[in-house]
Amino acid sequence: MTVARTICLGFMAVILVGTLLLMLPISIADSAWGDLTTALFTSTSAVCVTGLVVVDTGTYFSFVGQLFIALLIQIGGLGYMTANTFLLLLLGRRFGLREKIAIQQSLDRQGMSGVLQLVQSIIAVTLVFELTGALLMLPVFSPQYGLERAIWLSLFHSISAFNNAGFGLFPDNLISYATSIPINLIVPILIIFGGIGYQVTMEMYLWLRDRLLRSRERAVFTLNFKIAVRTTLFLLVIGTIALFCIEYDNPQTFGSFNFREKLLLAWFQSVVPRTAGFNSIDYGKMSDAGLFVTIVLMFIGASPGGTGGGIKTTTLRIFSSCTATVLQGKEEVLCYQRQIPMTLVIKAIGVMFGSVITVAMSTTLIALSDPQMGFIKILFEAVSAFATVGLSTGITASLSTFGKLVLILTMYVGRVGVLLLMSAVLGDPKPTTLNYPEENLLVG
Repeated sequence: MTVARTICLGFMAVILVGTLLLMLPISIADSAWGDLTTALFTSTSAVCVTGLVVVDTGTYFSFVGQLFIALLIQIGGLGYMTANTFLLLLLGRRFGLREKIAIQQSLDRQGMSGVLQLVQSIIAVTLVFELTGALLMLPVFSPQYGLERAIWLSLFHSISAFNNAGFGLFPDNLISYATSIPINLIVPILIIFGGIGYQVTMEMYLWLRDRLLRSRERAVFTLNFKIAVRTTLFLLVIGTIALFCIEYDNPQTFGSFNFREKLLLAWFQSVVPRTAGFNSIDYGKMSDAGLFVTIVLMFIGASPGGTGGGIKTTTLRIFSSCTATVLQGKEEVLCYQRQIPMTLVIKAIGVMFGSVITVAMSTTLIALSDPQMGFIKILFEAVSAFATVGLSTGITASLSTFGKLVLILTMYVGRVGVLLLMSAVLGDPKPTTLNYPEENLLVG
């Protein structure tokens, strides 16, 4: 039982437990036993913090079922090992080297020092953001739904947003709040901070603390912080401008709104493809160009160490730095005056290759089982599942059982990670002292 297998089987166990819970009569609004495929799909989508649904979450599931979904989202967002560690810490259990290695690998962290303290800080940051988000959304929902119902709506959507899940309790997701300034600010901020990574958030907090306390020590941001923050800002700006221009005159999406509202819609739609899955427009009515831009944003995804999926911002930056290295005729991959280790370059290549293959296979299989859906919509659905986004053009519920099972597997692969899953299947690599001769070949 390797560390990779522990993590992969852990996620699988949580999904199966969630499936059983969501099938119980107390979880269903009409108090009948739930459908197996629906429960499995919803549980996988929640644990993998995706947000794809085959039923209306707010009406199909009872309050208990919605509570189970929120708990599954929370476990999936924290990660199996982080959630498991937190529970064992509450029980007072000691951690050995094996457990620390598992946590270190699941969080993609260099070194094992301070691992348990990191888990505690992750829990604290999560609670602070989710409770703050719920309190800020409460005034938005309370006038229409009353205080008691509004508390649950605020808490559920805050948990869903920070964990980049995209589950909503309204039949139209957040389309009814498309022009609401509080929702268009609170939800995106939760999504961004949830997806940018806990280490980045903590670095930002320490920098602000030092500035407020006027500390003499000057904060030095890590390379991970610089890449995650600047790449995220770049993608948000480019995404907003691109979607604003593409959908500006589309009468079925942005066309009927004024200039300020169109900017709000473009901003919101540029944030949610970063693996969140909320929507304030009908993606089924978006133009093909808008869908393709969204597909690109979804495939890139969030940052390492966060609650989002995709190939991650750091992988994109490594590839762009490799391209710059080739064009400049250099041999070292540089980024912000720092050299990227070749092991990370190779890992980025592996992530990209595995991701492309997974999306290609998922798209092909769904196209074979449901050819009537159209290629661009099938590709959109496959990328959304793999990047654990949850956006949909509305075809999820109409897919065949085989198509839904393909999406379930795709969501699982996207959440645990392609390389981690392959490591679990193949086992840990065996060290070797063999060195082979070098030989050139034609490339490009």
